[in-house]
Amino acid sequence: MAPPAAAGGGGGGGGAGGEQQQQQRAQGGFSLTGIIRIAVFWYFASKFFSPKKPSDPSMLMSNLFQKGESLDMWVYLSEHEKFNDFGSEGALVWHETNIPYADWGPHSTRSLSLTYHPSEALKHNGSLYAHVFFARSGYPPDPSDPEYQPLSAFGKTHPVVTHLPKSKADKRKRLLGGQGESDGGGSVSEVVEEDKDEGPVEWIPYWKPNVTINLVEDFTRYPHNAVPPNVAPYLNVEPSTGSYYPTIYFNEFWLLRNKLIPINETVDEVPLNLEVGPISMTKWQLFLQIDQSFQVHRSYGSMLEGESDELKRVFLEGNPYLLGITMVVSVLHSVFDFLAFKNDIQFWNKNKSMEGLSAKSVVVNFISQLIVFLYLLDNDTSWMILASSGVGCCIEFWKIGKAMHIEIDRSGKIPMLKFRDRESYAGNKTKEYDDLAMKYLSYVLFFLVACSSVYSLMYESHKSWYSWILSSLTSCVYMFGFITMCPQLFINYKLKSVAHLPWRQMTYKFLNTIIDDLFAFVIKMPTLHRLSVFRDDIIFLIYVYQRWVYPVDKTRVNEFGFAGEDVQASQGAEVVSSTEGDKKTN
Repeated sequence: MAPPAAAGGGGGGGGAGGEQQQQQRAQGGFSLTGIIRIAVFWYFASKFFSPKKPSDPSMLMSNLFQKGESLDMWVYLSEHEKFNDFGSEGALVWHETNIPYADWGPHSTRSLSLTYHPSEALKHNGSLYAHVFFARSGYPPDPSDPEYQPLSAFGKTHPVVTHLPKSKADKRKRLLGGQGESDGGGSVSEVVEEDKDEGPVEWIPYWKPNVTINLVEDFTRYPHNAVPPNVAPYLNVEPSTGSYYPTIYFNEFWLLRNKLIPINETVDEVPLNLEVGPISMTKWQLFLQIDQSFQVHRSYGSMLEGESDELKRVFLEGNPYLLGITMVVSVLHSVFDFLAFKNDIQFWNKNKSMEGLSAKSVVVNFISQLIVFLYLLDNDTSWMILASSGVGCCIEFWKIGKAMHIEIDRSGKIPMLKFRDRESYAGNKTKEYDDLAMKYLSYVLFFLVACSSVYSLMYESHKSWYSWILSSLTSCVYMFGFITMCPQLFINYKLKSVAHLPWRQMTYKFLNTIIDDLFAFVIKMPTLHRLSVFRDDIIFLIYVYQRWVYPVDKTRVNEFGFAGEDVQASQGAEVVSSTEGDKKTN
């Protein structure tokens, strides 16, 4: 869950260091409903807009097998992608008989768990394949067998070992020469050299502990040369008859990356769970469309590797009722975020006076946004998240232009930006109180930043010194960003007024904070992050108390640069002028 927007730069960190949690909070949540919506749309679009079936039955291709027909199954494991050694007893790991095809009875699903001992070739970056064959009961799957019938047997090959690139996080090391997370210790110079020249990408073999074999329940009669595009790549057509075999689908939709087992020289045995069962056409198509949607998002940079697993884990480990409540509340959170952002822009666009407002808090918020943007840029974040953070930086800089005068100083050799306080800010007690509050607050901030940075340097791993600086600053933004709102509380206390604050925007932010309180109870998160949500509530409760305790002062200038007495005076002048005009008319 992203930190509350009300916390002036972020809610709270998940403890010092926690870079993965920081990046997840910085990136924000991903649109799960959007992915499901696209998948469902593609499925129904293929249904409604697929070519119409011709009336001639001879022009249609049908399934070679009937519903409920009895099948036998053989599963072989081989290090070769092409398999023809049907007589090898060592390669055969599973054999089942009398499996009813497309039947949802109690005997339609079978399972087997075993332990596999990888060979030396497999330990040294080898490959392994599962060769699955089905045949009508009583017929063999071996083409060399005299009783073999081509129209009665079919099969498919699936890799049990996949090769994935080594995670970049494994290359992080202690900058002070301690032991790294996985590659051991190293000096500072070694770390810098490794960052400059990472070399080729290292691929590691991973074992898939679960192999789920699904036979798709599909008896649709498709027209020749007009098979729907979402089905055609998976259809196994028999060339002599033009009909198709039952579709074998290796279901890896729920096989997450963290369930894979890395294989190396030290691995002597690995578990293997095999399962065979039917799957409906609708469910199969939905799985395919969601996977394709994930691929589209990854190709456009709107989803990072591993984010799809996080979405699937929500369905696997979450309570269904709690998941529904979370989705509804997430929509409300997005709506309140948008309304708070809209009113924030409107407030600063129409604001004509900085009286009672903390200009230094605006500057600190911009610095916080810039730190988060640089941190995301250093951690290979998707371009959509970077664009969103970059726009936030631009808006915060635009707010500085509303809070101060920004000028270009051309007196030196290099033009420099010069910031000058506005007259409404420097000409009263606001600047004095703001400087006093920020002075004492900076002492606390510098102390906390120093302690957090030293802890991160001593006990955590980083890619470089630059990454350590950004990580430390980002941690401080998330953990201590909420106290940047304290100067405004101090100014309100000294001026005994809150008429200058954008209360509509703050109301939406407070509603978001309440939603974050709900997530703090129902979602697993670090203790410090949970506490950060509630400390934001304390800040807002103080604002609410100030609004209640300080009476409305009509002489104070509001956010649009007008005072209540000015409005009343202008209304009185309009009444007088109107009365005089009526007298002249009479």
